[in-house]
Amino acid sequence: MKRFEDLLVWKKAQQLFVELNAIFGKTNHFFIKDQILRAGLSISNNIAEGFERRSNKEFAYFLYIAKGSSGEVRSMIYISYEMKILNEEKKQKFISQTEEISKMISGLIQSVNKQI
Repeated sequence: MKRFEDLLVWKKAQQLFVELNAIFGKTNHFFIKDQILRAGLSISNNIAEGFERRSNKEFAYFLYIAKGSSGEVRSMIYISYEMKILNEEKKQKFISQTEEISKMISGLIQSVNKQI
């Protein structure tokens, strides 16, 4: 890959943020909104930042941060469901998306670590 924009996981993380923002951007629960949107944006941004560092060691480091942010979003999804911000269908959709992104990041970490 020559550009982070070519990474499917980056594209999926961007799409996740757009979908999160469509729902949480409108909520009056400021702390929930702020936390989940920051964590959601952190996923794709850390993938991009790590890629641009041009060092496999640094790329892997930023991928771990992105994976952590994906877990944080997933945790916030559960809280949002309990607070009735999300319904069951939206909760499951976001959980599936974050799990897929986490698995993809894990695969990318393994690939990058083999090159270190």
